[in-house]
Amino acid sequence: MHLMYLLAITSVQHSIHLSSAYFVPDQLSTQALVDALKRGVRVQIIVPGEHSDAAVVQSASRARWGDLLAAGAEIHEYQPTMYHCKVLIIDSLMVSVGSTNFDNRSFRLNDEANLNIYAADFARQQVEVFNADLSRSRRISLHEWQQRPLAEKFLEHTASLFGAQL
Repeated sequence: MHLMYLLAITSVQHSIHLSSAYFVPDQLSTQALVDALKRGVRVQIIVPGEHSDAAVVQSASRARWGDLLAAGAEIHEYQPTMYHCKVLIIDSLMVSVGSTNFDNRSFRLNDEANLNIYAADFARQQVEVFNADLSRSRRISLHEWQQRPLAEKFLEHTASLFGAQL
């Protein structure tokens, strides 16, 4: 799954829509997303907001957003309730949906299964679902991320040290 995600991200030309219940990108995945942003790709990510079932994972996730936000990624936290989607949409053409989270545990430890669908009509429908979720989400700016309290930064950094196990 890691290789499939990396291939999709390195081949994208216009847009990435990513919904992930657990978003703890490793350095290689972060660099692939940053490189896509440098090529002019729009990257929008939705992650859980305050209603999360894994606070440690959420903290580890937030610790890793700096490079992505600085490069122009849009990271949004879903507000109404728990968010457990696992969908990657590439260029409104390819949709990957299944059990894979965007984290090391899914990429390297768990047996995950996704269905990849190459169909523009279906992908456009999934972008509409993504946009509906986006309308119920709060965007996190680079400035806001940089200004979070020192104690929060410390906890996030500590959780991030265990990122390979999450």
